[in-house]
Amino acid sequence: MTDTTEAKTSGSKPWIKPAMVPLRSGLLNKFGNRQDAAWMDTIDNVPVAQLLEQYGAPLFVISEQRLRQNIRRLKQAFSSRYPSVLFGWSYKTNYLGAVCNIFHQEGSWAEVVSEFEYDKARSLGVPGTNILFNGPGKKAQSLRRAIAEGARIHIDHLDELYTLEKISEELKANVEVTLRLNFDTGFTEPWSRFGFNVESGQAMDAAWRIAASEYLSLAGLHSHIGTFILEPKAYTQQVRIMCNFMNEVETRTGCHIDYLDIGGGFASMNSLQGIYLPAEQVVPSVEQYAEAVCDVLLELTHDREARGLNRPTLVLETGRALVDDAGYLLTSVLANKRLPDGKRAVVVDAGVSQLFTAFWYNHNVVPTRLLPGRPEETVIYGPLCMNIDVMRSSIMLPPLNVGDALVFTPVGAYNNTQWMQFIEYRPNVVLIDEEQQVSVIRRAENLQTVTSQECLPAHLAQPYPQGAPDGLVGGGPSTGGGFDT
Repeated sequence: MTDTTEAKTSGSKPWIKPAMVPLRSGLLNKFGNRQDAAWMDTIDNVPVAQLLEQYGAPLFVISEQRLRQNIRRLKQAFSSRYPSVLFGWSYKTNYLGAVCNIFHQEGSWAEVVSEFEYDKARSLGVPGTNILFNGPGKKAQSLRRAIAEGARIHIDHLDELYTLEKISEELKANVEVTLRLNFDTGFTEPWSRFGFNVESGQAMDAAWRIAASEYLSLAGLHSHIGTFILEPKAYTQQVRIMCNFMNEVETRTGCHIDYLDIGGGFASMNSLQGIYLPAEQVVPSVEQYAEAVCDVLLELTHDREARGLNRPTLVLETGRALVDDAGYLLTSVLANKRLPDGKRAVVVDAGVSQLFTAFWYNHNVVPTRLLPGRPEETVIYGPLCMNIDVMRSSIMLPPLNVGDALVFTPVGAYNNTQWMQFIEYRPNVVLIDEEQQVSVIRRAENLQTVTSQECLPAHLAQPYPQGAPDGLVGGGPSTGGGFDT
């Protein structure tokens, strides 16, 4: 009797030879879904392996195609809903020249908040008349230049107003200015450190002061209600408050408001720490933001033509939502570790000094190829000798070997402006253009880059005193090397 016949007779299942099948992360499960991390082996059809081989790790990669798609979608969303819209690219979000000029080629002005950013915009060929000059720290020389070049100056506080009055009087120049406002929308924490408060009457007092000035005139209102705002209704309320103030200030002072600047703050498709739903479920689309803004603006300005006034131009200073998902950080694994609690950890060659936004985002992290093995909860550390250098505190990843590459995304917003040279050099940044050609848009640092601004006094030119023996600084009795204590 065969084994199969015996199995049928006894009612037991036939014996099947065991087989070992490797687990692979990222494959579809029986429901047709991916439960574990997928992988990313190309960016805009350029192989990640090729990028790493040519430019090294870590490496920032920016997609020109995505940048242009994002700004065109934003412009379409707002311009199709409101007749007059102006876009100002937020330099502080990412002021790499290539990124800025992509947005300028798409018709965006420059929105700057410092002398440095103003200088950067002018060096890229942006005329002063196409610059929105924000920020609480404008110095007198910067204001003088901005007046001479026709920039739109947004006044942040009374001392700046007094300085502008003095300079405009000296220059005998008529200057149109914008008043920055702050107020409580009921949806976000008020950013009361910027601008003039509406509820207290401070903003109206400032408007009266401008109206009484011989050389200044109030032409615009500006407010910025926060960052990474997930509720579009916050913008509806912002516009409502600004329109009510506009009507009041025009009636009481006789000024004419030409534009309303609602700032930025639109969220990107990133995962904010502390919010447990995925970004796809909580982040509004640009169309939803546009609808929330434009519907109420049309409603509240419909009667202006009957009163002999034009509808104000709507100004946007969108940054994060345009650039974040166009940026990628490629990094390679340096080491594996087991923590005391048994959790697995890996050390990669990019740290929070390069990826500053790791402090408040749970960035998506994927390998660059299909990896075998069971995914396990993993901590990703950077290479810095600092306990806070945590790139992801918890993520499910398959086993990683030294040299394996990981992709962090989206990382295009605020990292190439807030990064710092701390312990490690800052890496290359490359741009993939619409023809899939790769260009370096910021070279990696080296020792010369980092020390080029240092000045070493003559008496400190030598690291050790003349005649000191090797390994002995103090010149004391020999102890077999080391420092004399």
